[in-house]
Amino acid sequence: MGKSTLVNSLSTAIPKLHVCREGDYSPVDLAWCTWMTKKEYEAVLHYYKPVQEEILKNTVRNRDHFIISYTKIITDIPGFHKELEKYEVYNGKKTFQDLKRLIFSRYRDFSGTGYVFECAFFQNILETFMLYYLLDDEKIIEFYRELYRVIDKKQFLLLYLYSDKLEENIHVIKQERCDQSGNAFWYPLMLEYLARSPYGEKYGCNTFEDMVSHFKHRQQLELRIIKEIIGGQAMILPAKEWKTDKILSRIC
Repeated sequence: MGKSTLVNSLSTAIPKLHVCREGDYSPVDLAWCTWMTKKEYEAVLHYYKPVQEEILKNTVRNRDHFIISYTKIITDIPGFHKELEKYEVYNGKKTFQDLKRLIFSRYRDFSGTGYVFECAFFQNILETFMLYYLLDDEKIIEFYRELYRVIDKKQFLLLYLYSDKLEENIHVIKQERCDQSGNAFWYPLMLEYLARSPYGEKYGCNTFEDMVSHFKHRQQLELRIIKEIIGGQAMILPAKEWKTDKILSRIC
């Protein structure tokens, strides 16, 4: 859909923006980051001494917990990233109530301005809710009603990339995201992620059509949340056809 292109365009136009891409430390989101107790954190520091300096450099403390942007750490230590993945919060690694409290607390505590968050408000939350907790649309809608109440709306603007050609777009991405030998790497990983989720296992999702169906459902749900909850604090942008100047007129 061009999320990275959009973020890059905004950060070029406004160099002072704090851009939080997936995998970066974010004050509201925890995707691709750990959420660890002091005991867990100290154990990791001790066990992975060869990259201890890198771990410290990529750590942010939040009260009694430690957040490591571990995917930013380049290492050939066997199992390092797989081990730290266990301390993430999405994809069913927390109970729904624990994850809900954590999301609410981070949005409630955040009072900054001049930030751009990639995938934080919809994608990371919705994928977990739909695929791992098997929540129906009404429960998800109610969650967002509650979440939106704690957000400082004066400082909030949702930039939503939309396309009515999802299937065509996924075909393009499938072809583009390949290695130097022409082997697709995004599509097999995405399909495996869907197939191995509780949702995928329950409904036998293992085909391209299943992936398209899931993304269409998610898009419909996102648009409903925008219509019923976010309203004028959202800009629905045509994917790959948006104009930077139009966006800047809302945020500058």
